[in-house]
Amino acid sequence: MYEWFISLRYLRAKHKQRFISLISLISIAGITVGVIALIVVMAVYSGFTTSLRDQILGVNAHIIVQQQGGKMYDYLNVRKEIIALPNVRGATPYLYAQTLLSSPRGGGSGVVLRGIDPTTAVGVLGLPEQMIAGKVDNLTDKTTRVPNIIIGKNLAKNLRVGQGDKVRLISPSGPLTPMGVIPKITTCQVSGIFETGMYEYDSTLAYMSIANTQNFLASGDLAHGIEVTVDHNKLDSADQIAATIRKSLGSLYVVRDWMQMNQNLFAAFKLEKIGMFICMALIILVAALNIVSALIMVVMEKTKDIAILKSMGATSSSIMRIFFFQGLVIAFLGTGLGVAGGLGLCQLLSRYKFIELPANVYPMTTLPIQVIPSDVIIVAACSIIITLLATLYPSWKAAQVRPGEVLS
Repeated sequence: MYEWFISLRYLRAKHKQRFISLISLISIAGITVGVIALIVVMAVYSGFTTSLRDQILGVNAHIIVQQQGGKMYDYLNVRKEIIALPNVRGATPYLYAQTLLSSPRGGGSGVVLRGIDPTTAVGVLGLPEQMIAGKVDNLTDKTTRVPNIIIGKNLAKNLRVGQGDKVRLISPSGPLTPMGVIPKITTCQVSGIFETGMYEYDSTLAYMSIANTQNFLASGDLAHGIEVTVDHNKLDSADQIAATIRKSLGSLYVVRDWMQMNQNLFAAFKLEKIGMFICMALIILVAALNIVSALIMVVMEKTKDIAILKSMGATSSSIMRIFFFQGLVIAFLGTGLGVAGGLGLCQLLSRYKFIELPANVYPMTTLPIQVIPSDVIIVAACSIIITLLATLYPSWKAAQVRPGEVLS
């Protein structure tokens, strides 16, 4: 096709006005920078969302099963019924309480006490992998005189205690006496320290065995619910598995999956990702406007050439294709360089972790990067479409040139 030949010749040729060539280079650079920015931003948002999800699910289960009224006495049989269902990997009972933890070395902190069954919690909670001192099995160690407790790294730092130290667990509720309600105080031994990487969890969460928690709260043999995990490849289908559990247990039980429990958080992330995509796409739009001005200047410079081509038999559609192909080359060149640069920058950020984040503000210590192929395809497609749309008007303008008026 001679249109391609002429289009490439116009791109390679030195223009009488060097300003036109400069605008073309700026346009390509603008598209490249815009695509790089979009790919990196999308990768950061995807990485941040995935990392936050993994850390949340490392502390919390995929599905929570509760009985209406908040107390579950038949939790062992309920667990057996849940574990028998398809795609369920594990299930364990839990007990929650708001308490106060203090140490003899000074200081106190409000904590969420979480009673767990160390035997069935393996494979359900990520606690075994998060331990930096001690083991989860130490919770059921009966050789110690006092109950064992596992606390977060930041909580241990605030209380100035380590593994083997004693702490006091204080319940705000206790026996009623003529002097009022007397808080219940129990001495515990720190048998382990964990680190999730999330400041809120590491500074406010403590674990005890469910039996010791029941004794401390004087609640009797009950649980507040069952935590359930599903097969890893069924994580995005947790809502369907939750519906199966709800159908199996009946209307007396409330079943919620991780997507339902955190829907506001992840919906906000999704909205921010869309908003950032639109903002970064404006960079490509600015570059596309430069392409419009550059091609219009080329059309003005090549008016005589267009007139000669038309007088030789070139149709208006052929003239349009010549300048459209110029924009097509610019679009693919700028987008290709942008995709290569964006993926390369993401690889560098992921491998060398140049950017560190404050641990007390963000749930991760370094900038998370996750490149999703569909995001890269969408960015590249949007870049090419925006650039090609910018070439339509200059191409149409070139096709409107009348040979008789120009050559007369």
